[in-house]
Amino acid sequence: MSAFSALLSRDLRLALRQSADSLTVIAFFAIATVLFPFGVGPEAEVLSRIAAGVVWVAALLAALLSLDRVFVVDFEDGTLDQLILNGQSTVLVVLAKVLAHWLTTGVPLIIMSPVLAVTLQLPSEGYGVLVLALLLGTPTVSLIGALGAALVLGARRGGVLLSLLVLPLYIPVLIFGTAAIEATITGMPSQPMLSILAGLALIAAALCPFATAAALRQAAE
Repeated sequence: MSAFSALLSRDLRLALRQSADSLTVIAFFAIATVLFPFGVGPEAEVLSRIAAGVVWVAALLAALLSLDRVFVVDFEDGTLDQLILNGQSTVLVVLAKVLAHWLTTGVPLIIMSPVLAVTLQLPSEGYGVLVLALLLGTPTVSLIGALGAALVLGARRGGVLLSLLVLPLYIPVLIFGTAAIEATITGMPSQPMLSILAGLALIAAALCPFATAAALRQAAE
């Protein structure tokens, strides 16, 4: 646990020093969301109907912006090779980096989402479920994204390949995250969709770190 804490603390400090990356993600999320009322019109009924989907799509695309840098800095300066050669658990390294990515990207998106949902006329009963759905769904986004980032590590145009790899895998999170909000707005129970989001997070937490660790070891060879 001390090694995990040290890795996590290091990545968080680096993220704070390079805060422009996190600010870029938040700015993209805000701009992408605010642009929709200009494109579809100011009608409250139309905006409220698409609000849940718009927030989720914008959040997924914003998170995608920062994924290609999860491992690439340590890969380029040799830190990743040193961590692997020193006998450090690669799975532990992956978990620390995934948690750091979620704390610096997922959490700001969750905090910003209710504010941006106001611009889309999301009904008031949907705000709590929106935050809860993002809280359950964004860890899956970080875990799957880390796997994609490891698979394209060292490849040319890795950002494009990363998008092609992970976006199809985000579809279940998008579907059930949006469905949970819409169910609450229409008076239906949202618990089944939230439970599926939690299940997806557990499956990703059980499988993705090991697959990501294997991909990192392959990239370091």
